[in-house]
Amino acid sequence: MAKAYNRYTTIRYVIDAPIVVICYLLAARFSGQTLNTYGYAFTLASLVVWYIATSFSRLYADRRSNKYSEEVVFIVYTIILFTILLSSVSFFLRTFIVFGPNFFTYFLGLLFFLITLTKYIIRKYLHSAIFQGKLFDNILIVGSSPAALDFYETINKYYYYGYKCVGFLDKNGSKMNGCVYQGNIDNLGTILRERTIDEVVIALPDSQNHQIQRCIEVCDAYSTKARILPDFYQYTSSTIQVNNIGLMPVISVRALPLDKWENKMLKRVFDVLFALFFFIVLGWWLLPLIALAIKLTSRGPVIFRQERWGLNNEKIICYKFRTMVADSSDIDEHGFYKQASKDDPRVTRLGAFLRRTNMDELPQFWNVLLGNMSVVGPRPHPTPLNLESMHKVENYMLRHVVKPGITGWAQVNGSRGETKMPGSMQHRVNFDLYYIHRWTFWLDSQIILQTAINVVRGDQNAY
Repeated sequence: MAKAYNRYTTIRYVIDAPIVVICYLLAARFSGQTLNTYGYAFTLASLVVWYIATSFSRLYADRRSNKYSEEVVFIVYTIILFTILLSSVSFFLRTFIVFGPNFFTYFLGLLFFLITLTKYIIRKYLHSAIFQGKLFDNILIVGSSPAALDFYETINKYYYYGYKCVGFLDKNGSKMNGCVYQGNIDNLGTILRERTIDEVVIALPDSQNHQIQRCIEVCDAYSTKARILPDFYQYTSSTIQVNNIGLMPVISVRALPLDKWENKMLKRVFDVLFALFFFIVLGWWLLPLIALAIKLTSRGPVIFRQERWGLNNEKIICYKFRTMVADSSDIDEHGFYKQASKDDPRVTRLGAFLRRTNMDELPQFWNVLLGNMSVVGPRPHPTPLNLESMHKVENYMLRHVVKPGITGWAQVNGSRGETKMPGSMQHRVNFDLYYIHRWTFWLDSQIILQTAINVVRGDQNAY
Protein backbone atom coordinates (compact mmCIF):
# COMPACT_ATOMS: atom_id res chain seq x y z
CA MET A 1 0.00 0.00 0.00
CA ALA A 2 3.03 2.29 0.44
CA LYS A 3 2.91 4.06 -2.95
CA ALA A 4 -0.86 4.55 -2.94
CA TYR A 5 -0.89 5.84 0.61
CA ASN A 6 2.05 8.16 -0.06
CA ARG A 7 0.03 9.63 -2.92
CA TYR A 8 -2.87 10.21 -0.55
CA THR A 9 -0.56 11.86 2.01
CA THR A 10 0.91 14.12 -0.68
CA ILE A 11 -2.57 15.25 -1.67
CA ARG A 12 -3.31 16.19 1.94
CA TYR A 13 -0.15 18.33 2.00
CA VAL A 14 -0.42 19.97 -1.42
CA ILE A 15 -4.15 20.77 -1.50
CA ASP A 16 -3.83 23.23 1.40
CA ALA A 17 -1.64 25.61 -0.64
CA PRO A 18 -4.31 26.66 -3.18
CA ILE A 19 -6.88 26.82 -0.36
CA VAL A 20 -4.77 29.36 1.56
CA VAL A 21 -4.33 31.44 -1.63
CA ILE A 22 -8.05 31.28 -2.50
CA CYS A 23 -9.02 32.28 1.05
CA TYR A 24 -6.63 35.25 0.92
CA LEU A 25 -7.99 36.47 -2.43
CA LEU A 26 -11.60 36.11 -1.31
CA ALA A 27 -10.92 37.86 2.01
CA ALA A 28 -9.16 40.70 0.21
CA ARG A 29 -12.10 41.08 -2.17
CA PHE A 30 -14.75 40.98 0.58
CA SER A 31 -12.85 43.50 2.74
CA GLY A 32 -12.08 45.86 -0.16
CA GLN A 33 -8.32 45.43 0.07
CA THR A 34 -6.27 46.48 -2.99
CA LEU A 35 -3.94 43.77 -4.24
CA ASN A 36 -0.40 44.85 -5.03
CA THR A 37 3.11 43.43 -4.98
CA TYR A 38 3.21 43.48 -1.18
CA GLY A 39 -0.17 41.76 -1.09
CA TYR A 40 1.17 38.86 -3.14
CA ALA A 41 4.25 38.76 -0.91
CA PHE A 42 1.89 38.49 2.07
CA THR A 43 0.17 35.57 0.31
CA LEU A 44 3.51 33.79 -0.03
CA ALA A 45 4.30 34.53 3.60
CA SER A 46 0.90 33.12 4.58
CA LEU A 47 1.74 29.85 2.82
CA VAL A 48 5.06 29.59 4.64
CA VAL A 49 3.42 30.40 7.98
CA TRP A 50 0.66 27.83 7.36
CA TYR A 51 3.08 24.97 6.83
CA ILE A 52 5.13 26.06 9.83
CA ALA A 53 1.96 25.98 11.95
CA THR A 54 1.00 22.54 10.61
CA SER A 55 4.44 21.18 11.48
CA PHE A 56 3.93 22.24 15.12
CA SER A 57 0.32 21.01 15.29
CA ARG A 58 1.05 17.75 13.41
CA LEU A 59 -2.02 18.34 11.25
CA TYR A 60 -0.83 15.90 8.59
CA ALA A 61 -0.19 13.00 10.97
CA ASP A 62 -1.87 9.72 10.02
CA ARG A 63 -5.26 9.80 11.75
CA ARG A 64 -7.21 7.39 9.56
CA SER A 65 -7.94 5.23 12.63
CA ASN A 66 -9.17 8.25 14.63
CA LYS A 67 -12.51 9.99 14.51
CA TYR A 68 -12.98 13.00 12.26
CA SER A 69 -13.77 15.14 15.31
CA GLU A 70 -10.13 14.74 16.37
CA GLU A 71 -8.98 16.05 13.00
CA VAL A 72 -11.30 19.06 13.39
CA VAL A 73 -9.75 19.78 16.79
CA PHE A 74 -6.28 19.73 15.24
CA ILE A 75 -7.50 22.05 12.47
CA VAL A 76 -8.67 24.51 15.15
CA TYR A 77 -5.31 24.16 16.91
CA THR A 78 -3.51 24.85 13.62
CA ILE A 79 -5.68 27.90 12.91
CA ILE A 80 -4.81 29.31 16.36
CA LEU A 81 -1.07 28.84 15.74
CA PHE A 82 -1.46 30.24 12.22
CA THR A 83 -3.23 33.34 13.58
CA ILE A 84 -0.49 34.01 16.13
CA LEU A 85 2.32 33.63 13.59
CA LEU A 86 0.49 35.56 10.89
CA SER A 87 -0.12 38.45 13.30
CA SER A 88 3.63 38.78 13.68
CA VAL A 89 4.14 38.85 9.91
CA SER A 90 1.38 41.44 9.40
CA PHE A 91 2.95 43.63 12.11
CA PHE A 92 6.20 43.91 10.14
CA LEU A 93 4.32 44.53 6.86
CA ARG A 94 1.88 47.07 8.28
CA THR A 95 3.67 50.01 6.60
CA PHE A 96 3.41 48.35 3.19
CA ILE A 97 -0.05 46.75 3.28
CA VAL A 98 -3.30 48.35 4.38
CA PHE A 99 -5.59 45.52 5.46
CA GLY A 100 -9.25 46.06 4.75
CA PRO A 101 -11.88 46.01 7.50
CA ASN A 102 -12.63 42.51 8.77
CA PHE A 103 -9.91 41.08 6.47
CA PHE A 104 -8.59 38.64 9.05
CA THR A 105 -12.10 37.62 10.08
CA TYR A 106 -12.91 36.69 6.48
CA PHE A 107 -9.51 35.09 5.91
CA LEU A 108 -9.50 32.86 8.99
CA GLY A 109 -13.22 32.01 8.75
CA LEU A 110 -12.94 30.94 5.11
CA LEU A 111 -9.72 29.06 5.83
CA PHE A 112 -11.30 27.05 8.65
CA PHE A 113 -14.39 26.24 6.56
CA LEU A 114 -12.54 25.16 3.39
CA ILE A 115 -9.78 23.24 5.21
CA THR A 116 -12.37 21.37 7.29
CA LEU A 117 -14.46 20.60 4.20
CA THR A 118 -11.54 19.36 2.07
CA LYS A 119 -10.15 17.22 4.89
CA TYR A 120 -13.58 15.60 5.24
CA ILE A 121 -13.83 14.94 1.47
CA ILE A 122 -10.30 13.48 1.37
CA ARG A 123 -11.08 11.27 4.37
CA LYS A 124 -14.23 9.94 2.67
CA TYR A 125 -12.22 9.31 -0.50
CA LEU A 126 -9.72 7.32 1.57
CA HIS A 127 -12.49 5.30 3.22
CA SER A 128 -14.02 4.57 -0.19
CA ALA A 129 -10.68 3.40 -1.59
CA ILE A 130 -10.14 1.16 1.43
CA PHE A 131 -13.67 -0.27 1.14
CA GLN A 132 -13.02 -1.11 -2.52
CA GLY A 133 -9.79 -2.89 -1.60
CA LYS A 134 -7.55 -0.35 -3.33
CA LEU A 135 -5.84 0.95 -0.23
CA PHE A 136 -4.99 -1.15 2.81
CA ASP A 137 -2.07 -2.55 4.80
CA ASN A 138 -1.56 -6.32 5.02
CA ILE A 139 -1.19 -7.12 8.71
CA LEU A 140 0.24 -10.31 10.23
CA ILE A 141 -0.40 -10.90 13.95
CA VAL A 142 2.08 -12.86 16.05
CA GLY A 143 0.39 -14.36 19.10
CA SER A 144 -3.18 -15.05 20.18
CA SER A 145 -3.40 -13.12 23.44
CA PRO A 146 -6.53 -11.17 24.47
CA ALA A 147 -4.83 -8.05 23.13
CA ALA A 148 -4.34 -9.78 19.75
CA LEU A 149 -8.01 -10.75 19.65
CA ASP A 150 -9.07 -7.18 20.53
CA PHE A 151 -6.82 -5.81 17.78
CA TYR A 152 -8.14 -8.27 15.19
CA GLU A 153 -11.79 -7.55 16.02
CA THR A 154 -11.17 -3.79 15.98
CA ILE A 155 -9.61 -3.65 12.51
CA ASN A 156 -12.37 -5.92 11.21
CA LYS A 157 -15.11 -3.75 12.68
CA TYR A 158 -13.60 -0.48 11.53
CA TYR A 159 -12.56 -1.30 7.98
CA TYR A 160 -11.71 2.34 7.25
CA TYR A 161 -8.63 2.04 9.45
CA GLY A 162 -7.11 0.51 6.34
CA TYR A 163 -5.79 -2.74 7.83
CA LYS A 164 -6.37 -6.24 6.43
CA CYS A 165 -5.28 -9.15 8.61
CA VAL A 166 -3.85 -12.02 6.55
CA GLY A 167 -3.67 -14.33 9.57
CA PHE A 168 -1.83 -15.01 12.81
CA LEU A 169 1.07 -17.11 14.04
CA ASP A 170 1.08 -18.94 17.34
CA LYS A 171 2.87 -21.94 18.76
CA ASN A 172 -0.34 -23.48 20.12
CA GLY A 173 -2.48 -23.21 17.00
CA SER A 174 -5.40 -21.81 19.02
CA LYS A 175 -8.44 -20.32 17.30
CA MET A 176 -8.97 -16.57 17.15
CA ASN A 177 -12.51 -15.75 16.03
CA GLY A 178 -12.10 -16.53 12.34
CA CYS A 179 -8.56 -15.23 11.88
CA VAL A 180 -6.59 -17.58 9.58
CA TYR A 181 -3.93 -19.63 11.36
CA GLN A 182 -0.64 -19.36 9.46
CA GLY A 183 1.43 -21.76 11.53
CA ASN A 184 4.08 -21.61 14.21
CA ILE A 185 5.91 -18.39 15.13
CA ASP A 186 9.05 -19.88 13.57
CA ASN A 187 7.34 -19.48 10.16
CA LEU A 188 7.55 -15.67 10.39
CA GLY A 189 10.62 -15.39 8.17
CA THR A 190 9.14 -17.67 5.52
CA ILE A 191 5.89 -15.72 5.35
CA LEU A 192 7.69 -12.37 5.12
CA ARG A 193 9.81 -13.74 2.29
CA GLU A 194 6.95 -15.28 0.29
CA ARG A 195 4.12 -12.81 0.89
CA THR A 196 3.63 -9.04 0.87
CA ILE A 197 3.28 -8.05 4.52
CA ASP A 198 3.22 -4.33 5.33
CA GLU A 199 3.29 -4.67 9.08
CA VAL A 200 3.73 -7.30 11.77
CA VAL A 201 1.87 -6.84 15.05
CA ILE A 202 3.58 -8.72 17.88
CA ALA A 203 1.05 -9.57 20.60
CA LEU A 204 2.99 -12.02 22.76
CA PRO A 205 2.96 -12.07 26.59
CA ASP A 206 5.73 -10.09 28.29
CA SER A 207 7.12 -13.34 29.66
CA GLN A 208 8.15 -14.31 26.12
CA ASN A 209 10.56 -11.39 25.75
CA HIS A 210 13.18 -13.51 23.98
CA GLN A 211 10.58 -14.58 21.41
CA ILE A 212 9.49 -10.95 20.96
CA GLN A 213 13.08 -9.88 20.34
CA ARG A 214 13.52 -12.70 17.83
CA CYS A 215 10.40 -11.55 15.91
CA ILE A 216 11.72 -7.99 15.80
CA GLU A 217 15.04 -9.22 14.39
CA VAL A 218 13.24 -11.20 11.68
CA CYS A 219 11.16 -8.15 10.74
CA ASP A 220 14.31 -6.03 10.57
CA ALA A 221 15.95 -8.60 8.30
CA TYR A 222 13.06 -8.31 5.82
CA SER A 223 12.62 -4.52 6.27
CA THR A 224 9.09 -5.00 7.57
CA LYS A 225 7.52 -2.59 10.04
CA ALA A 226 6.84 -4.17 13.44
CA ARG A 227 4.68 -3.05 16.34
CA ILE A 228 4.52 -4.51 19.84
CA LEU A 229 0.99 -4.73 21.19
CA PRO A 230 1.06 -4.83 25.01
CA ASP A 231 -1.74 -6.37 26.99
CA PHE A 232 -4.31 -3.57 26.99
CA TYR A 233 -5.74 -4.38 30.40
CA GLN A 234 -2.30 -4.44 31.98
CA TYR A 235 -1.48 -0.83 31.13
CA THR A 236 -4.80 0.97 31.51
CA SER A 237 -4.42 1.28 35.28
CA SER A 238 -1.28 3.42 35.05
CA THR A 239 -0.09 6.41 33.07
CA ILE A 240 3.12 5.42 31.34
CA GLN A 241 5.65 7.13 29.12
CA VAL A 242 8.48 5.39 27.31
CA ASN A 243 11.78 7.30 27.30
CA ASN A 244 15.38 6.39 26.63
CA ILE A 245 18.40 6.70 28.88
CA GLY A 246 21.28 6.11 26.52
CA LEU A 247 20.21 3.11 24.48
CA MET A 248 18.01 1.66 27.21
CA PRO A 249 14.22 2.11 27.03
CA VAL A 250 12.74 3.19 30.36
CA ILE A 251 9.04 3.13 31.28
CA SER A 252 8.11 6.08 33.48
CA VAL A 253 4.94 6.10 35.59
CA ARG A 254 3.54 9.64 35.62
CA ALA A 255 0.99 11.42 37.79
CA LEU A 256 -2.49 11.89 36.37
CA PRO A 257 -2.92 15.08 34.30
CA LEU A 258 -5.86 16.19 36.46
CA ASP A 259 -3.78 15.88 39.62
CA LYS A 260 -2.19 19.22 38.67
CA TRP A 261 -4.04 22.23 40.09
CA GLU A 262 -3.65 24.26 36.88
CA ASN A 263 -5.36 21.52 34.85
CA LYS A 264 -8.12 21.23 37.45
CA MET A 265 -8.63 24.99 37.30
CA LEU A 266 -8.69 25.02 33.49
CA LYS A 267 -11.23 22.20 33.39
CA ARG A 268 -13.44 23.79 36.06
CA VAL A 269 -13.43 27.22 34.39
CA PHE A 270 -14.28 25.60 31.07
CA ASP A 271 -17.09 23.57 32.67
CA VAL A 272 -18.71 26.65 34.21
CA LEU A 273 -18.40 28.76 31.04
CA PHE A 274 -19.70 25.94 28.84
CA ALA A 275 -22.67 25.26 31.15
CA LEU A 276 -23.55 28.97 31.30
CA PHE A 277 -23.23 29.20 27.51
CA PHE A 278 -25.61 26.24 27.16
CA PHE A 279 -28.26 27.76 29.44
CA ILE A 280 -27.99 31.20 27.80
CA VAL A 281 -28.13 29.96 24.19
CA LEU A 282 -30.16 26.73 24.33
CA GLY A 283 -31.27 25.82 27.82
CA TRP A 284 -33.69 28.68 28.46
CA TRP A 285 -36.00 27.56 25.63
CA LEU A 286 -35.05 23.93 24.86
CA LEU A 287 -35.39 22.55 28.40
CA PRO A 288 -38.95 23.91 28.90
CA LEU A 289 -40.00 22.52 25.49
CA ILE A 290 -38.71 19.03 26.36
CA ALA A 291 -40.32 19.24 29.80
CA LEU A 292 -43.66 20.21 28.25
CA ALA A 293 -43.44 17.34 25.73
CA ILE A 294 -42.78 14.85 28.55
CA LYS A 295 -45.67 16.19 30.58
CA LEU A 296 -48.08 15.96 27.63
CA THR A 297 -47.08 12.44 26.53
CA SER A 298 -46.87 10.58 29.86
CA ARG A 299 -47.88 11.05 33.45
CA GLY A 300 -45.34 11.50 36.18
CA PRO A 301 -42.54 13.92 37.06
CA VAL A 302 -40.51 15.59 34.30
CA ILE A 303 -37.14 15.29 36.05
CA PHE A 304 -35.73 11.93 37.14
CA ARG A 305 -33.39 12.05 40.13
CA GLN A 306 -31.06 9.14 40.74
CA GLU A 307 -28.27 8.47 43.22
CA ARG A 308 -24.95 7.88 41.49
CA TRP A 309 -21.29 7.86 42.47
CA GLY A 310 -19.07 10.83 41.74
CA LEU A 311 -15.55 11.96 42.59
CA ASN A 312 -13.87 9.81 45.26
CA ASN A 313 -16.95 7.53 45.41
CA GLU A 314 -19.07 10.29 46.93
CA LYS A 315 -22.79 9.89 46.28
CA ILE A 316 -24.41 12.59 44.14
CA ILE A 317 -27.92 13.18 42.85
CA CYS A 318 -27.86 13.05 39.07
CA TYR A 319 -30.62 14.89 37.16
CA LYS A 320 -32.11 13.60 33.91
CA PHE A 321 -35.29 14.01 31.93
CA ARG A 322 -37.62 11.11 32.73
CA THR A 323 -37.62 8.68 29.78
CA MET A 324 -39.45 5.73 31.35
CA VAL A 325 -43.01 5.25 32.53
CA ALA A 326 -43.64 6.53 36.04
CA ASP A 327 -42.90 4.16 38.94
CA SER A 328 -41.01 1.67 36.75
CA SER A 329 -38.59 -0.49 38.75
CA ASP A 330 -34.86 -0.57 38.08
CA ILE A 331 -34.35 -3.77 40.12
CA ASP A 332 -35.22 -7.17 38.63
CA GLU A 333 -36.79 -10.16 40.38
CA HIS A 334 -33.32 -11.43 41.42
CA GLY A 335 -32.38 -8.15 43.10
CA PHE A 336 -29.94 -7.04 40.38
CA TYR A 337 -29.89 -3.65 38.68
CA LYS A 338 -32.06 -3.76 35.56
CA GLN A 339 -30.38 -1.81 32.78
CA ALA A 340 -32.37 -0.35 29.91
CA SER A 341 -32.39 -2.79 26.99
CA LYS A 342 -33.39 -2.62 23.36
CA ASP A 343 -37.18 -2.25 22.96
CA ASP A 344 -37.45 -1.94 26.75
CA PRO A 345 -41.20 -1.65 27.57
CA ARG A 346 -40.39 0.78 30.39
CA VAL A 347 -39.09 3.41 27.93
CA THR A 348 -41.69 5.81 26.53
CA ARG A 349 -41.80 6.71 22.84
CA LEU A 350 -40.52 10.22 23.54
CA GLY A 351 -38.00 8.77 25.99
CA ALA A 352 -36.52 6.57 23.28
CA PHE A 353 -35.91 9.66 21.13
CA LEU A 354 -34.36 11.56 24.04
CA ARG A 355 -32.06 8.66 24.84
CA ARG A 356 -31.02 8.18 21.21
CA THR A 357 -30.09 11.86 20.89
CA ASN A 358 -28.59 12.17 24.42
CA MET A 359 -31.01 15.00 25.20
CA ASP A 360 -32.21 13.24 28.35
CA GLU A 361 -28.83 14.18 29.87
CA LEU A 362 -29.25 17.96 29.38
CA PRO A 363 -30.43 18.69 32.97
CA GLN A 364 -27.00 17.50 34.13
CA PHE A 365 -25.61 20.88 33.14
CA TRP A 366 -27.11 21.90 36.49
CA ASN A 367 -24.90 19.23 38.09
CA VAL A 368 -21.95 20.87 36.32
CA LEU A 369 -22.76 24.26 37.85
CA LEU A 370 -23.17 22.61 41.25
CA GLY A 371 -19.65 21.24 40.86
CA ASN A 372 -20.32 17.51 41.30
CA MET A 373 -20.06 16.74 37.57
CA SER A 374 -17.99 17.88 34.61
CA VAL A 375 -18.98 18.37 30.97
CA VAL A 376 -16.59 15.55 29.98
CA GLY A 377 -15.60 12.59 32.13
CA PRO A 378 -16.52 8.98 32.89
CA ARG A 379 -20.30 8.56 32.95
CA PRO A 380 -21.60 8.14 36.54
CA HIS A 381 -23.30 4.81 37.16
CA PRO A 382 -26.25 4.17 39.50
CA THR A 383 -25.31 2.86 42.95
CA PRO A 384 -26.61 -0.73 42.36
CA LEU A 385 -24.58 -1.02 39.14
CA ASN A 386 -21.46 0.26 40.94
CA LEU A 387 -21.91 -2.31 43.68
CA GLU A 388 -22.29 -5.10 41.11
CA SER A 389 -19.28 -4.02 39.03
CA MET A 390 -16.70 -3.02 41.64
CA HIS A 391 -15.80 -6.64 42.45
CA LYS A 392 -16.16 -8.03 38.92
CA VAL A 393 -14.46 -5.46 36.68
CA GLU A 394 -10.73 -4.87 36.88
CA ASN A 395 -9.74 -1.32 37.97
CA TYR A 396 -13.41 -0.31 38.07
CA MET A 397 -13.09 2.02 41.07
CA LEU A 398 -10.24 3.98 39.43
CA ARG A 399 -12.79 5.72 37.20
CA HIS A 400 -13.89 7.70 40.27
CA VAL A 401 -10.59 9.56 40.71
CA VAL A 402 -12.01 12.36 38.52
CA LYS A 403 -15.42 13.99 38.33
CA PRO A 404 -18.00 12.11 36.24
CA GLY A 405 -19.15 13.76 33.02
CA ILE A 406 -22.24 14.36 30.91
CA THR A 407 -20.39 12.74 28.04
CA GLY A 408 -17.15 10.78 27.89
CA TRP A 409 -14.53 9.00 25.82
CA ALA A 410 -16.32 5.65 26.22
CA GLN A 411 -19.64 7.08 25.00
CA VAL A 412 -18.26 8.66 21.81
CA ASN A 413 -16.49 5.36 21.05
CA GLY A 414 -19.75 3.42 21.06
CA SER A 415 -19.73 2.09 24.63
CA ARG A 416 -23.33 2.91 25.49
CA GLY A 417 -26.39 0.88 26.33
CA GLU A 418 -26.41 -2.42 28.16
CA THR A 419 -23.29 -3.98 29.63
CA LYS A 420 -24.59 -7.52 30.02
CA MET A 421 -22.32 -9.03 27.38
CA PRO A 422 -19.11 -10.54 28.83
CA GLY A 423 -16.35 -7.95 28.88
CA SER A 424 -18.56 -5.00 27.86
CA MET A 425 -18.23 -3.20 31.19
CA GLN A 426 -14.48 -3.88 31.21
CA HIS A 427 -14.29 -2.41 27.72
CA ARG A 428 -16.09 0.72 28.90
CA VAL A 429 -13.86 1.07 31.95
CA ASN A 430 -10.76 0.77 29.77
CA PHE A 431 -11.95 3.72 27.69
CA ASP A 432 -12.58 5.71 30.88
CA LEU A 433 -9.09 4.94 32.19
CA TYR A 434 -7.57 5.91 28.86
CA TYR A 435 -9.28 9.29 29.18
CA ILE A 436 -8.21 9.79 32.80
CA HIS A 437 -4.57 9.03 32.09
CA ARG A 438 -4.33 11.01 28.85
CA TRP A 439 -6.55 13.99 29.57
CA THR A 440 -5.90 17.19 27.65
CA PHE A 441 -8.07 20.20 26.95
CA TRP A 442 -7.99 19.21 23.27
CA LEU A 443 -9.25 15.70 24.07
CA ASP A 444 -12.20 17.26 25.91
CA SER A 445 -12.85 19.48 22.87
CA GLN A 446 -12.80 16.45 20.57
CA ILE A 447 -15.24 14.53 22.78
CA ILE A 448 -17.66 17.48 22.90
CA LEU A 449 -17.55 17.85 19.12
CA GLN A 450 -18.12 14.12 18.58
CA THR A 451 -21.00 14.18 21.06
CA ALA A 452 -22.63 17.01 19.10
CA ILE A 453 -22.29 14.92 15.94
CA ASN A 454 -23.88 11.93 17.70
CA VAL A 455 -26.78 14.12 18.87
CA VAL A 456 -27.53 15.04 15.24
CA ARG A 457 -27.27 11.55 13.79
CA GLY A 458 -28.47 9.59 16.84
CA ASP A 459 -26.75 6.76 18.69
CA GLN A 460 -27.79 3.20 17.83
CA ASN A 461 -26.44 1.89 21.16
CA ALA A 462 -28.54 4.31 23.23
CA TYR A 463 -31.82 2.79 24.37
